[in-house]
Amino acid sequence: MICFSLRCQNGHGFDSWFKDGAAHDRMAAAGLVECPVCGDTQVVKALMTPAVAKAPGVKGRAEAVPAKVPPTPPPETARLAAGPMPAQMVALLQRMRVEVEKSCDYVGPNFAKEARRIHEGEIEARGIYGEASDEEADALRDDGIEVARLPWVPRSDG
Repeated sequence: MICFSLRCQNGHGFDSWFKDGAAHDRMAAAGLVECPVCGDTQVVKALMTPAVAKAPGVKGRAEAVPAKVPPTPPPETARLAAGPMPAQMVALLQRMRVEVEKSCDYVGPNFAKEARRIHEGEIEARGIYGEASDEEADALRDDGIEVARLPWVPRSDG
Protein backbone atom coordinates (compact mmCIF):
# COMPACT_ATOMS: atom_id res chain seq x y z
CA MET A 1 0.00 0.00 0.00
CA ILE A 2 1.12 3.54 -0.71
CA CYS A 3 -0.26 6.87 0.42
CA PHE A 4 -0.13 9.78 -2.02
CA SER A 5 -0.69 13.43 -1.27
CA LEU A 6 -3.07 14.66 -3.96
CA ARG A 7 -4.40 18.03 -5.06
CA CYS A 8 -7.41 18.86 -7.24
CA GLN A 9 -7.47 21.66 -9.81
CA ASN A 10 -9.40 23.77 -7.26
CA GLY A 11 -6.44 23.63 -4.89
CA HIS A 12 -7.84 21.22 -2.28
CA GLY A 13 -5.18 18.94 -0.84
CA PHE A 14 -5.87 15.46 0.53
CA ASP A 15 -4.23 12.06 1.03
CA SER A 16 -5.37 8.74 -0.39
CA TRP A 17 -4.13 5.15 -0.18
CA PHE A 18 -3.60 2.90 -3.21
CA LYS A 19 -2.42 -0.66 -3.74
CA ASP A 20 0.59 0.72 -5.63
CA GLY A 21 1.56 3.57 -7.96
CA ALA A 22 0.13 1.78 -10.99
CA ALA A 23 -3.25 1.40 -9.25
CA HIS A 24 -3.32 5.16 -8.66
CA ASP A 25 -2.46 5.83 -12.30
CA ARG A 26 -5.21 3.49 -13.59
CA MET A 27 -7.84 4.92 -11.25
CA ALA A 28 -6.88 8.53 -11.99
CA ALA A 29 -6.96 7.88 -15.77
CA ALA A 30 -10.47 6.40 -15.39
CA GLY A 31 -11.67 9.43 -13.40
CA LEU A 32 -12.15 7.35 -10.24
CA VAL A 33 -9.97 9.48 -7.97
CA GLU A 34 -11.92 12.47 -6.77
CA CYS A 35 -11.45 15.31 -4.34
CA PRO A 36 -13.38 14.65 -1.11
CA VAL A 37 -14.06 18.38 -0.74
CA CYS A 38 -15.46 19.34 -4.15
CA GLY A 39 -15.74 16.08 -6.13
CA ASP A 40 -13.30 17.22 -8.84
CA THR A 41 -11.71 14.31 -10.72
CA GLN A 42 -8.87 16.41 -12.18
CA VAL A 43 -6.49 15.27 -9.45
CA VAL A 44 -2.67 15.24 -9.52
CA LYS A 45 -0.04 13.98 -7.12
CA ALA A 46 1.27 16.73 -4.85
CA LEU A 47 4.90 17.11 -3.86
CA MET A 48 5.91 14.59 -1.19
CA THR A 49 9.05 14.05 0.83
CA PRO A 50 10.56 10.70 -0.20
CA ALA A 51 11.33 7.93 2.25
CA VAL A 52 15.03 7.57 2.94
CA ALA A 53 16.30 4.32 4.45
CA LYS A 54 18.47 4.76 7.52
CA ALA A 55 21.76 2.95 7.85
CA PRO A 56 21.70 -0.13 10.08
CA GLY A 57 22.15 0.77 13.72
CA VAL A 58 20.90 4.35 13.31
CA LYS A 59 18.04 5.11 15.65
CA GLY A 60 14.89 6.64 14.32
CA ARG A 61 12.41 5.91 11.65
CA ALA A 62 12.31 7.00 8.02
CA GLU A 63 8.97 7.43 6.28
CA ALA A 64 7.30 9.39 3.53
CA VAL A 65 5.90 12.65 4.83
CA PRO A 66 3.30 14.36 2.66
CA ALA A 67 3.90 18.00 1.88
CA LYS A 68 1.87 20.14 4.25
CA VAL A 69 -1.41 21.18 2.69
CA PRO A 70 -3.65 23.50 4.66
CA PRO A 71 -7.00 21.84 5.31
CA THR A 72 -10.06 23.29 3.64
CA PRO A 73 -12.48 24.35 6.36
CA PRO A 74 -16.07 23.11 6.07
CA PRO A 75 -18.82 25.64 5.38
CA GLU A 76 -19.76 27.50 8.55
CA THR A 77 -23.39 26.49 8.10
CA ALA A 78 -22.59 22.76 8.31
CA ARG A 79 -22.24 22.08 12.02
CA LEU A 80 -22.77 19.07 14.27
CA ALA A 81 -23.46 19.16 17.98
CA ALA A 82 -19.87 18.00 18.56
CA GLY A 83 -18.32 20.59 16.26
CA PRO A 84 -17.85 21.26 12.56
CA MET A 85 -18.83 18.58 10.07
CA PRO A 86 -15.77 17.12 8.29
CA ALA A 87 -15.26 18.60 4.81
CA GLN A 88 -15.42 15.15 3.21
CA MET A 89 -18.85 14.53 4.74
CA VAL A 90 -20.12 17.92 3.57
CA ALA A 91 -18.87 17.17 0.04
CA LEU A 92 -20.56 13.75 -0.01
CA LEU A 93 -23.83 15.21 1.25
CA GLN A 94 -23.65 17.98 -1.35
CA ARG A 95 -23.21 15.41 -4.13
CA MET A 96 -26.10 13.38 -2.71
CA ARG A 97 -28.27 16.51 -2.73
CA VAL A 98 -27.42 17.15 -6.40
CA GLU A 99 -28.49 13.59 -7.30
CA VAL A 100 -31.75 13.82 -5.32
CA GLU A 101 -32.62 17.17 -6.91
CA LYS A 102 -31.78 15.83 -10.37
CA SER A 103 -33.61 12.49 -10.02
CA CYS A 104 -36.65 13.29 -7.88
CA ASP A 105 -39.60 15.68 -7.88
CA TYR A 106 -39.79 18.32 -5.16
CA VAL A 107 -43.22 18.25 -3.49
CA GLY A 108 -42.47 20.66 -0.64
CA PRO A 109 -44.68 20.44 2.46
CA ASN A 110 -46.97 17.96 0.65
CA PHE A 111 -44.40 15.16 1.02
CA ALA A 112 -46.45 12.93 3.34
CA LYS A 113 -49.62 13.34 1.24
CA GLU A 114 -47.78 12.62 -2.04
CA ALA A 115 -45.91 9.63 -0.58
CA ARG A 116 -49.20 8.16 0.61
CA ARG A 117 -50.85 8.73 -2.81
CA ILE A 118 -47.93 6.98 -4.55
CA HIS A 119 -48.06 4.09 -2.05
CA GLU A 120 -51.81 3.64 -2.57
CA GLY A 121 -51.46 3.70 -6.37
CA GLU A 122 -53.46 6.90 -6.86
CA ILE A 123 -50.60 8.47 -8.83
CA GLU A 124 -47.62 7.15 -10.77
CA ALA A 125 -44.70 5.93 -8.67
CA ARG A 126 -41.70 8.25 -8.77
CA GLY A 127 -38.98 9.56 -6.52
CA ILE A 128 -40.03 12.56 -4.45
CA TYR A 129 -38.50 14.76 -1.79
CA GLY A 130 -39.85 17.51 0.42
CA GLU A 131 -40.62 18.32 4.03
CA ALA A 132 -42.44 16.23 6.61
CA SER A 133 -42.73 16.55 10.36
CA ASP A 134 -41.39 13.79 12.59
CA GLU A 135 -44.98 12.71 13.26
CA GLU A 136 -45.82 12.54 9.54
CA ALA A 137 -42.68 10.51 8.79
CA ASP A 138 -43.43 8.12 11.66
CA ALA A 139 -47.02 7.67 10.43
CA LEU A 140 -45.78 6.86 6.92
CA ARG A 141 -43.35 4.26 8.30
CA ASP A 142 -46.11 2.78 10.49
CA ASP A 143 -48.16 2.30 7.31
CA GLY A 144 -45.28 0.50 5.57
CA ILE A 145 -44.21 3.45 3.42
CA GLU A 146 -40.44 3.75 3.15
CA VAL A 147 -39.14 7.23 3.93
CA ALA A 148 -35.74 8.50 4.97
CA ARG A 149 -34.51 11.75 6.42
CA LEU A 150 -31.42 13.15 4.72
CA PRO A 151 -29.11 15.83 6.10
CA TRP A 152 -29.71 18.76 3.73
CA VAL A 153 -26.52 20.80 3.49
CA PRO A 154 -26.11 23.99 1.44
CA ARG A 155 -25.31 23.47 -2.25
CA SER A 156 -21.63 23.50 -3.17
CA ASP A 157 -22.30 26.22 -5.76
CA GLY A 158 -23.72 28.54 -3.13
